[in-house]
Amino acid sequence: MIQIQSFVFSPFSENTYVLFDETNEAILIDPGCYEPEEYRELSNFIKENELRPIGIFNTHAHIDHVLGVEKLKNTYKVPFALHRLDEPLLRAVKTYAPNYGFPAFDEPAVERWLEAGETITFGNSTLKIVFVPGHAPGHLAFVNDPQKFVIGGDVLFRQSIGRTDLPGGDMDTLLHSIRTQLFTLPDEYTVYAGHMQPTTIGYEKKNNPFFK
Repeated sequence: MIQIQSFVFSPFSENTYVLFDETNEAILIDPGCYEPEEYRELSNFIKENELRPIGIFNTHAHIDHVLGVEKLKNTYKVPFALHRLDEPLLRAVKTYAPNYGFPAFDEPAVERWLEAGETITFGNSTLKIVFVPGHAPGHLAFVNDPQKFVIGGDVLFRQSIGRTDLPGGDMDTLLHSIRTQLFTLPDEYTVYAGHMQPTTIGYEKKNNPFFK
């Protein structure tokens, strides 16, 4: 059974996730840690629970979701995976990171390009990859059907949706992604988003103002 641990990092209040199961194999999703105390919080959790990270998987490549990738790659000797369409966003981060107060950002290399329909496997567990562009050109979500949850990045929030005014964003595309890829899931699925608290598919169908 997959366990999900979330951490809120950086002034962006970004949600970083560690997923692991009974084998103690773990994956890191959207690591947004930057300050030393943030790295310590994450690494202490991994150490105390005797977890073995096997990879870093990102929903997309905006700055708040990639700040910790390179250091964690080096710490745990694991590969980094992303959708190819988000490579330009990743490469752009180093040009504007100092302006946001992150002068020490270190750009990571990508070892695996993710595609919709593929799976992510760790321990005895599997996540299905779905393509949900609109907030970012190569945005992905990771779905687990047995436990009925989605790691959704910045697509669908509690009573809100991801921004579309950033480079590569498009409102019509984002709304289409939500309707066809997320709202087709059963209502009881929990959505663990890139910011704010979790929500459910059913709650957002009824209460999200963007779909009234």
